[in-house]
Amino acid sequence: MSDPKSEKAYDDLTAEEREVVDKENRAREEAEQAALPYTWKQELSDVSVYVPVPPGTRARDLDVKIQKKRLSVGLKGKEKIMEGELCQEIKLDESTWTLEDQKTVYIFLDKVNQMQWWENVLTHHPKIDVRKIEPPNSKLSDLDGETRAMVEKMMFDNQQKQMGKPTSDELKKQEALKRFQAAHPEMDFSQAKIN
Repeated sequence: MSDPKSEKAYDDLTAEEREVVDKENRAREEAEQAALPYTWKQELSDVSVYVPVPPGTRARDLDVKIQKKRLSVGLKGKEKIMEGELCQEIKLDESTWTLEDQKTVYIFLDKVNQMQWWENVLTHHPKIDVRKIEPPNSKLSDLDGETRAMVEKMMFDNQQKQMGKPTSDELKKQEALKRFQAAHPEMDFSQAKIN
């Protein structure tokens, strides 16, 4: 007989039950990732892969192939350390590899779709839960002018809504109506509605 709690939909779980499930899933995910022959991390724009090789390895001893949708890393004449289909396409011209300290192959993969988190590097390897990824907070000063203005407007509007006050668009409409009223005192605006 299976555990009835495991069959319960995640959304139907209590906060405490979700915490237990999340903790179990995190532990399983960490164990699966630790068993891989490499480590990896990602940003929305790229993926970094670190493949340990025997100390003293030279670049000419390596056989590294980076393709649009495939990756293989190994030592010449030996079985591949990792090989397979990438879970998403990469920009080939922007993706590179280097040998660091004669013991780690560092691979930089530039994502084609820079708005999507990868579940894994190679499709046949265990997946991570991308819904649990918490991107690092970026500072407003890191953003270009147009994006920064849009984010500041959204933050202002959100704050105004929480306080029950008008948003920036509503304030603009109110100001425009006031100017129009001032310019046309002969008109009756008592029934005017702002949408």
